[in-house]
Amino acid sequence: MRTRTRTRTRTADGAPARARGGGLALMLGSGLSNQVGASLAALAFPVIGPVGVVAVRQWVAAAVLLAAGRPRPRAFTAAQWRPVLGLAVVFATMNLTLYTAIDRIGLGLAVTLEFLGPLGVALAGSRRRTDLGCALAAAAGVVVLTRPRAGTDYLGIGLALVAACCWAAYILLNRTVGARLPGLAGSAAAAGVSGLLYVPVGVTVLVLHPPTALALLGALAAGVLSSAVPFLADLLALRRVPARSFGVLMSVNPVFAALIGLLVLGQRLDAASWAAIAVIVTANAVAIGTAARR
Repeated sequence: MRTRTRTRTRTADGAPARARGGGLALMLGSGLSNQVGASLAALAFPVIGPVGVVAVRQWVAAAVLLAAGRPRPRAFTAAQWRPVLGLAVVFATMNLTLYTAIDRIGLGLAVTLEFLGPLGVALAGSRRRTDLGCALAAAAGVVVLTRPRAGTDYLGIGLALVAACCWAAYILLNRTVGARLPGLAGSAAAAGVSGLLYVPVGVTVLVLHPPTALALLGALAAGVLSSAVPFLADLLALRRVPARSFGVLMSVNPVFAALIGLLVLGQRLDAASWAAIAVIVTANAVAIGTAARR
């Protein structure tokens, strides 16, 4: 008796093609959701400012991660608490500097400069010619984006670069937290501490600058679209695609940011800036892809 066997198309890394396709869709949806959330946050800046929006976003992120990770802080040792507290400070600083930069220099430019963080981590300590080329290309792109022009906001550029440093620290601290604590417990605890740090600041801002219904809705949407949705989508995507593909496709975020900034916020970039963004995105994709392969 002949038995019928089903064959599934598989990708080069052994993952089912359908599963990988779903993973890629999740990743692109995650990036798009993140940037749409940031644009809605920007619409709330005139009412409650970046600090008020970030406070609401941190509270939403804390609620989502605490529910998903269910950490037990009383069981943490001192060696576990140290990177968790460091990650909490990075959480708080990264989002505040990024959103303040978005308010000053626009979504596309701020997010592109922030992506120098993961690029720096991917290139750190490498002596490969390919990586050196990526570093030089990214540096050239940054020079073009930050070239002196009438109305250049150097404080906004500096804040975006601080956000990039925070993202690099976030990647490194996450590795330590993941090694010392199981599952999502460490990240959830860090998000909870970060949310607590924003309670006095956020409450003060919201009392001094009472939010309108639309501003509050925009801040809440930023928390959901830029924290909850990407977190869940990335978690599901990582089960379907290899880490290298995940890191490479994350590099499309600056392109999404520039497009959403144009469509939602009316923030226009000149041709040179678009070319610089393309160069930096390509450098990110190549550097992260080769680093993950190694």
